[in-house]
Amino acid sequence: MTNLPPIEALSDVLPLTAHADPDGVLEIGGCNVRDLANEFGTPLYIYDEHTIRATCRAYLRDYQAQLPGARAHYASKAWLSPALTRILVEEGFGLDVVSAGELHVALAGGMDPEQIGFHGNGKTREELEYALDRGVGRIIVDNDDELAVLDELTRDRASEQRIMLRITPGVDAQTHAKTTTGLRDSKFGFPLPSGQAEAALVRALDAPFLDVTGFHIHLGSPLFNIQPYVDGIATISEFAARMKQRHGYEWREFSPGGGMALTYTADQVAPETDRYAVEIASAIDTACDTHGLPIPDVHIEPGRSVVGRAGVALYSVVSRKHIPETRDYVTVDGGMADNIRPAMYDSQYEAAAAEQMRIIPHIMVTVAGKFCESGDVLVRDAHLPSLQLGELIAIPASGAYQIAMESNYNLALRPAIVMVNDGEAKLVRRRQTLDDLLQLEL
Repeated sequence: MTNLPPIEALSDVLPLTAHADPDGVLEIGGCNVRDLANEFGTPLYIYDEHTIRATCRAYLRDYQAQLPGARAHYASKAWLSPALTRILVEEGFGLDVVSAGELHVALAGGMDPEQIGFHGNGKTREELEYALDRGVGRIIVDNDDELAVLDELTRDRASEQRIMLRITPGVDAQTHAKTTTGLRDSKFGFPLPSGQAEAALVRALDAPFLDVTGFHIHLGSPLFNIQPYVDGIATISEFAARMKQRHGYEWREFSPGGGMALTYTADQVAPETDRYAVEIASAIDTACDTHGLPIPDVHIEPGRSVVGRAGVALYSVVSRKHIPETRDYVTVDGGMADNIRPAMYDSQYEAAAAEQMRIIPHIMVTVAGKFCESGDVLVRDAHLPSLQLGELIAIPASGAYQIAMESNYNLALRPAIVMVNDGEAKLVRRRQTLDDLLQLEL
């Protein structure tokens, strides 16, 4: 248990603009969270625009310092909305999408389709047609069937489409088994060790309207250890050199993927963006020099690390329970419907009493969700002060994958989302209503 008040103890996980007012109430982007809760209700997701913009700028600055011309594509699956897309466009980011839905929202937010890469291991024919119709800049081809369909569609249209091949290099990302994607036994990508990646390249080169710009790898997420990137780059560059020797193919583009880590708890701090940039760039330089390859155009795909710290989930206490010699529970008005990650990945978070940010916590409690599952626990063994019904609990580092993976479990209403900046709060998604639950029913 820390001897610091949460506004200091949680400084690495709270948004960059977070501070406590004289009464100890959390403020984000110049907005008092008690006022936000009164206006918009809880559960409420609060995004700090300044933190998003600062993170985008750090990525472009740090990578372009090492790899001139490097581009960044935000991994939309972490969370996407038109409001966020507009910020990303203004900050010079492109997008990585994995469905027609994400593509549709990206275009609605003003993203140039040329700056979009279309990922996914299960793209349907209709989704590929949708992407071709809208001029998506790159389609990252994942498997033989997709390659065949794309070859057919582009022949029928007699129109060229740039693609990258997603290669599975057989590298252990050293992360959670459910978020590891670079191993040989993966549903993603063309396996390299088995020869399937080379066979796919040959077929793609024979397709008259497919322009293979290069290779893509993604090892998993979140990667606190940078060494897997280095190993993956060494493996894929050796493959690129063999493809040049055997087939005369020379890569023009390369992506080491995303997966950059986010600081969720005070005791596990993620590397800064410049550390990733320096080591990834050094690995690319070394590999290309070793194999006599040109330095390709590089793009990275950060997702959770762009928006995770910017987001705070705000809940109200709805009940408390003391079980002698066992545990104290504090139940809030949200849970696994808006944050499935603890139940799905055993993800760890911090929690703070949002109206007592200057009070040193002295009680250990479990912050439980309201849903009818024993696994609906948001934070186990959280350090908090004494709480009353209706008081606010803030869970920082909530900006990534929570809203993206939300559901209407128990027919709960999806929470409102506000974007805060310079003392102004803009509602970017209203709270769902009971009538909304019937909109799709016939």
